[in-house]
This record gives sequence, C-alpha cells and structure tokens, in this order.
Amino acid sequence: MTINRNLFFLLAFFAVISVNAQNKVSQKIMEMGRNDNRTMEHLDILANRIGGRPIGSDAYANATYWVADRLKSWGLEVEIQEVGEIPVGFNRGPWFGRMYGDTSMSLDFVTPSYTSGTKGLQRGHVLIEPKTRQEFERMKGKLKGAWVLIEGQSDGFAIDHSAQGDSLRSAIIAKNEAAQSDSDRINEPALFYKEMREAGILGTIQSAPVPLVALYDRKNVYSLSFDKLPSVPDIKLNEDQYNIIRKKAERREFVLLEFDIRNHFKPGPVKYHNVIGKIRGTKYPDEYVMSGCHLDSYDSATGAVDCGTGVAPNLEMARMIMTAGGNRPDRTILFCFWAGEEFGLLGSKFWVENNKDKLGKISNYFNRDGGPTAASGLVVPENMYDDIVKCTEGLAGYHPQIPFTVEKSTQPPRAVPLTAGGSDHAYFAMNGVPTIAFRNTDLLGHNFSYREIWHTTRDRYDLSIPEYMEYTSVTQAVTVCNLANLKRLLPRDGIYIQK
Repeated sequence: MTINRNLFFLLAFFAVISVNAQNKVSQKIMEMGRNDNRTMEHLDILANRIGGRPIGSDAYANATYWVADRLKSWGLEVEIQEVGEIPVGFNRGPWFGRMYGDTSMSLDFVTPSYTSGTKGLQRGHVLIEPKTRQEFERMKGKLKGAWVLIEGQSDGFAIDHSAQGDSLRSAIIAKNEAAQSDSDRINEPALFYKEMREAGILGTIQSAPVPLVALYDRKNVYSLSFDKLPSVPDIKLNEDQYNIIRKKAERREFVLLEFDIRNHFKPGPVKYHNVIGKIRGTKYPDEYVMSGCHLDSYDSATGAVDCGTGVAPNLEMARMIMTAGGNRPDRTILFCFWAGEEFGLLGSKFWVENNKDKLGKISNYFNRDGGPTAASGLVVPENMYDDIVKCTEGLAGYHPQIPFTVEKSTQPPRAVPLTAGGSDHAYFAMNGVPTIAFRNTDLLGHNFSYREIWHTTRDRYDLSIPEYMEYTSVTQAVTVCNLANLKRLLPRDGIYIQK
C-alpha cells in the first residue's frame, strides 16, 4: 500500500511538472506573439522578394529553399521532398499596355501563366475576330500585325489550343456557315485561332471581369515542350476597356494598341518539391500533429493572400515553438509546405500516398488556406472537447478584442469522404485522418472579402491583415504544441463513422 501511495504521489508530481511546463511554453509563445512576432516579416519576404510561385517557376524553387533554410536555422529537421516535374518552366516578368486614338489610356490586363509574351513592345491595329470562313477570307489580308478581339468572357484560363479544342472549333465553324442569321451563330472564342496566327496576328484579347483572374491548367502545361510553345499573347483585358475598344472597332474609328509582355519559358523538366519541417517527439516520435499550407501560388500578383497567409504563420509557429519549447514535445510535429495545391493538390496527395503507415497515428492535420483572417476558435466533437480546451488554455484572454473560443459540434459523425475537396486537407480526410480546422473570423471589422482577391491580380501583401496574421500564429502554435503533449491521440469516432 505504501509503495502504491508513493508511486501515486510521484506520478502526480511529474504530472504537475508536465502541466506547469506546458503552461510555461504556452505563456512564452503568447509573450513572443506580443513582443517578437515575425509573421509579417516572413510574408514580406515570400510575397515581395520572392513573389508569385507557380510550380515550374524560379520563384517556387526560391521559396522552397528559403523555407527550408528558415526551418533549419531554428533547429528543425528538414526534408525537401521531390513530388514531380513539369516539362517546361515559366517565369513572369513585367507587363504593360496602352491604347492610342482620339483618347489614350493605360490598359488593365493580365495573361494566364504558361502563355506567350510579346516580342518586345508591339503596336498594331484592332480587328474583331471572324466567325465564318467567308469572313476570315475577306479580312485575311488585314490580320498581319493586328490585335484581335475575341468572343466570350475570360474565366482566367488560356484559350484551348489542344486537338480537342481544334475539333470543337471546326464543328462550330461548320454550324456558323449554315446559320441563317447572325443571331444563330455560336460565339465561341478564337474559332480561327490557328489560321489567324499563321496570318500574323500579334495576339488575341478577351473581355475579363474585374478583379482580373489569371490561371493555368495541367492539360496545356503538360502538353508543352520547349520546341512547342505558345507563340502569340493571350490577353485578358478589363471588361470596361474591352467594350470601349470594341465599340471603336465596330465604328471603324482609329485605334492602336501596344503591349509589352515579358513571359519567359525555361527548358525542362523542372522538378518541384514539398518542404517538411520536423520537431521530433521524445515519447511518441511515431505519432504526429501536422500543420500545413501550400507554398505555390498563381503569379499575376505575389501570392501573399493565397497562400502566403498560410505559409507565414506556419513558419512563425515553428519558430515560436522551437524558441519557447525548452524540451521537445512528446509527439512529432510536422510543418508542411505543399507543392502544387493550385495544380491539383499534388504535394499533399503525394505525401499521403507515400506515408500510409503514418496515417493512423496522426492526431490532427490542421490546414490553413482561407485568407488573412484570425484563427479564433475550434468547433470539435464532444469526445475531444475537454482535450482541446486543455490545449487552448490561456488563449481566450490573449487578445481582448478577439476572444478565442472552443465549442462542441452538433454535427453527427460522417462517412470518410470519397472524393477530394478544394485544399490540402482533402487526401488526409479521405484516409480517415482528423482534419479539424480553426474557425477564421473578422471580428475587428476589416470587411475582408477573400473572393475579391482569390486567384486575381489583387493577391498582394498590402491586402493581408497584420493583426489577424500575428494572432493566428500564436493561437495555432499554442494549440499544436499542446496537442503534441496530450496523453493520447485525438479520437476519430466523433468525426468519422467507424467501420
């Protein structure tokens, strides 16, 4: 009996020490968050020095090795994990355009990634694209040196130059030839693209809603080789300016357009990589808490919001935990910077498929990919509520205007999803890994609209929200660090139906 009582007090003593150590780490992280928060420094470097980061670009490679270097400098183990390769690389330079006529104006436009630039500054007249073979033959002699206005509204993607696209255009041309009136014609964009290119056009111009979106897709990119590249620009022009120019062209008013677009290709294949930073656990090194974001971005802006607002807090969390920790956590923490999320969740899918043995030992995978709002709470199943409250202790009063809350979910367990979702949590969830995410809020009334920035030319550093970003680094760091020190993995049966 005496031995048992002594053992009990000894265990209780170490438990108190462990709790106190955990509280000290949390307090140190919160203190750093107030006085030495470097989240926006990380974002400044990523967005303003490195810039937009499609896989296959020099910027993505630069970001990869910069992130790895930062993690190593803070003492993490780092893996640069090859995910795949692209046949041709792409780097975007500056772009400029202007209209000349009875009035002049600078042009607001963008081009999709992996499309052609100009051959220096190129100036030319404006034509409206032909819809029938007869129209094409009639205007064929005027196409050389022309900028051609094409139909439709841009969705951000390049005009389809594939064989399938050619087949569709041929079918539409045949229908237009048989049409009884103009109203019966199909206004598919760039019906005579190949013929117009061979006739010497400078490029095509399509109407685009504001804010301007510029994307790229696998079908076009993987079909490229350095000997088979786009040869004329694919311009997406502010719809108001497009309409002004089109009306002038319809009235046959004098108008000239000039563009200087520096889109550059590099011989491939170009490899792309994940970066994984590891804080190895001391008691349960083969059990994991994971925090992830995607490192790639589109490049019509700087990728500051999508997903610099995930990358910068993920970096700062790693720094804070390593600086504040003293002792290593009980479980391994992985900080994941995924490749190719915008290209089909490539990096996270690759990791999941190559680490099947680890999936059953992941307490939770936290993903951040939703803009610069504040990670101000968690909604969790009842059977993990007490654990999460313990892991977030002290955060409720960290920021007087942004209270951190933990709530019990009222949703019943669901089946493991069978198809991928829209971000890097998807393949984890499809394999039964908990992917509970922080609730992101705009409690200070910045009126942030992610949809007005997402994949557009507005994805810039100045549209981030520093107070929310710095807050997020703290709340996520405290939660992740404490979760790594829980006595157990988080239960899954409150999230997924157990088979």
